[in-house]
Amino acid sequence: MADTQIFIFDTTLRDGEQVPGCKLNSDQKIEIAQQLEKLGVDVIEAGFPVSSPGDFKSVSDICQAVTEPIVCGLSRAVERDIEVAAAALKHARRPRIHTGIGTSDMHIRHKLHSTQEAIIERAVAAVKYAKSFTEDVEFYAEDAGRTENEYLARVLEAVLAAGATVLNIPDTTGYCLPEEYGAKIRYLRENVRGIHKAILSTHCHNDLGLATANSIAGVQNGARQVECTINGIGERAGNTSLEEVVMILRQHPDLNCITNIQTRLLNETSQMVSELMGMPVQPNKAIVGANAFAHSSGIHQDGVIKMRETYEIINPLDVGVDHSKIVLTARSGRAAIAYRAKTIGFELSKAELDVVYERFLVVADGKKEVGDEDLAGIIMNEFAAVV
Repeated sequence: MADTQIFIFDTTLRDGEQVPGCKLNSDQKIEIAQQLEKLGVDVIEAGFPVSSPGDFKSVSDICQAVTEPIVCGLSRAVERDIEVAAAALKHARRPRIHTGIGTSDMHIRHKLHSTQEAIIERAVAAVKYAKSFTEDVEFYAEDAGRTENEYLARVLEAVLAAGATVLNIPDTTGYCLPEEYGAKIRYLRENVRGIHKAILSTHCHNDLGLATANSIAGVQNGARQVECTINGIGERAGNTSLEEVVMILRQHPDLNCITNIQTRLLNETSQMVSELMGMPVQPNKAIVGANAFAHSSGIHQDGVIKMRETYEIINPLDVGVDHSKIVLTARSGRAAIAYRAKTIGFELSKAELDVVYERFLVVADGKKEVGDEDLAGIIMNEFAAVV
């Protein structure tokens, strides 16, 4: 594995589907899984097989519908969970069981009513049992973000010795600051014996709006897998956004990291997930929001018209968006009016533009947005002979 390769682990169909109201049927899950395969994700977490017969069937169906990605099934550190996950993954060309347990004091005391030593024993037993079904076993230390580093290192050393191939370090509650999360990954790289045998993975939630920043901090400190979802959907405030992580890595070559994602499919994939899950994408969402490449300020419009890079650090074509949008509002300037007029067939002289602009401002003050039909009407009313 090249040290620059970052594996993209997509959990849209597992963590993403845990959002209330986002339940998908098996056919819809297959459709999304096949799109994720086209997109180039390395791992598809297809579901939590023991949770319901429907989820079991979906995981099994996805295993037969895709061939390139690793297909992963989630389980708790419970033998029955692991057995069911293994059965659901039976037809996968590249199966992975993802098992784990809470490691923070909060989880150990109040959720699991256990002790640190007992948790290590359960973690090791789960990994060993999962290993009896498949070579590829990922271990998650739930609430690792709030787990004391020395204890977390002990847990990871133990599961590594038991055969874990991927070590997932979730910031389950989205609590960590980027510097704190990055330092945790760095500490584990430097203090867990045998860490070079496994892939360190990030799994960050967005409760404080830091999921993407924390994931990037993890990568900067040695994580080589990022767990994320399309549109950043997921429990509570969501997960790390796949499209944000991928484009940050692409736009910052100094990070010296690459992914297998076909970025021109990002917008298409975002729209598919949004429609099938009934989860609208907020207009100001980075990369795939409706306004991500839209400009309504006159100063910004003038700059973008002259040279796109003045206000756009990403070429819209790189993420599957046809073009930037010049949106006419009361804040738009003459350059934007002339540009939009030209796109609908009107070449305006400077004198004509001045007249049209004055009328445009009157119309724009009464509307949120001035469309092409509105602009054409203004021009025709002022200059009926203009063609």
